[in-house]
Amino acid sequence: MPRDLPPIEGIRHVHLIAVAGTGMGSLACMLADRGFHVTGSDLDTYPPMSDQLCDAGIAVKKGFVPDHVLRESPDLVVIGNAVRRDNPEARVVLETGIPYLSFPDAVHHFFMRGKHSVVISGTHGKTTCTSLVGWILVHAGADPSVLVGGVAPNLEGSFRLGEGEHFVIEGDEYDTAFFDKTPKFLHYGASSLLLTSCEFDHADIYESLEQIQSVFRKLVQGVPADGRIVAATDVTTVSEIVEDVAASVEGYGFKELALWRVSDVAFDRNGTQFSVWHGNERMARIRVPLFGRHNVENVLGSVALCHGLGVEVDAAAEALKEFRGVRRRQEIRGEAGGYVVIEDFAHHPTAVRETVAAMRACHPERVLWAVFEPRTHTSRRRFFEEDYVDALACADRVVIAGVFRAEQIPEDERMRPEQVVEGLRARGIEAEMILDVDEIIEHLVRNRSGKDVALIMSNGGFGGIWDRLLARLRKLEGK
Repeated sequence: MPRDLPPIEGIRHVHLIAVAGTGMGSLACMLADRGFHVTGSDLDTYPPMSDQLCDAGIAVKKGFVPDHVLRESPDLVVIGNAVRRDNPEARVVLETGIPYLSFPDAVHHFFMRGKHSVVISGTHGKTTCTSLVGWILVHAGADPSVLVGGVAPNLEGSFRLGEGEHFVIEGDEYDTAFFDKTPKFLHYGASSLLLTSCEFDHADIYESLEQIQSVFRKLVQGVPADGRIVAATDVTTVSEIVEDVAASVEGYGFKELALWRVSDVAFDRNGTQFSVWHGNERMARIRVPLFGRHNVENVLGSVALCHGLGVEVDAAAEALKEFRGVRRRQEIRGEAGGYVVIEDFAHHPTAVRETVAAMRACHPERVLWAVFEPRTHTSRRRFFEEDYVDALACADRVVIAGVFRAEQIPEDERMRPEQVVEGLRARGIEAEMILDVDEIIEHLVRNRSGKDVALIMSNGGFGGIWDRLLARLRKLEGK
């Protein structure tokens, strides 16, 4: 953090470099909501964040040009973690001495000080759990502030600014900025923490699971003695992290040793229901319109965390009946031509496996197509080739797209989709590697049974495949 950072009351204009990401775009809208003049720049913008920025009246400048900073002389610049040191705007900021902050430091500086920091962390489930915790607190009348790494319909967007004591934030272990290589979640000063999972990920910055565990240990060790940690202790990698910490730890999961656990889990077309136990006490029967074992755990951890924040389990159960999920998580984009088209953000093999299994259970009578784009820094590499075979094997038919920006990964490190396809075929699964989005769409259309589900998984835009597939199917229907 620069030493000459002006006091908040002296800041009028904030400029954000790489404003179109979910986190940075949400921060821009939060600042605008608080009355700051906000500008931003990025290479491109796309829905839903482009719509959110437009609705907030924020001017987004195309590309990264020094004049974007020099012309208006902002009082403060926020530099996103996708920005490199050689970015023209970032370089001007460093050369001219304009005060700057990273995204997490800006969130803390402007919005979290004086609040009870509720941090949601883990390899999987962060966005869903942040949305769940935020909604449960809203429903209970706690009026929290919430910042989600996605769009939460219950919160009417990706953030909420409330007057209550809690600030609920999704905290990830990725780098803060080119000038600060510490994980983002260390900047939020967690008083209450939910730790959902810990697996190897972010292969561009971490070399091993042990490295990732070490940064999570810093996170849990930073929770004060009067704070609270709710952790998925069924998982050894998580239980090891929360050993010997100052804060109290409450474990959750399916196993008997967990303080918070579930029983009598049942799935139907409308969602999931199960009983929640705290020790030997049955607390409530919960029903939620979500699917999959992973979402049972997400709900359980969120309910347990909110219990420590003053929300009784019965009250949380009432809120969960009205939970509307998160955009891009098991989101039904439409139905046409005999297909139900579903979008999901899954990219790590564990998330892919759980999502495929959930959709298999939800649509047992339909042919389940799993379409997967290797797009993240980790999935584009060979670490998980065999794991993706296991993850996708629950589907009836599989399509693996080409590796996104394959040229950025050395060939001897690059994921080989053909190897995943070969592994699936060896298990009797119909699988194809298809590089072009148009060809994927035609493959899905040409081989439809009339009663299909297309589960299309990517953490990026994937060429707009969801809408394009639906448009092609509707055209065939003559609509």
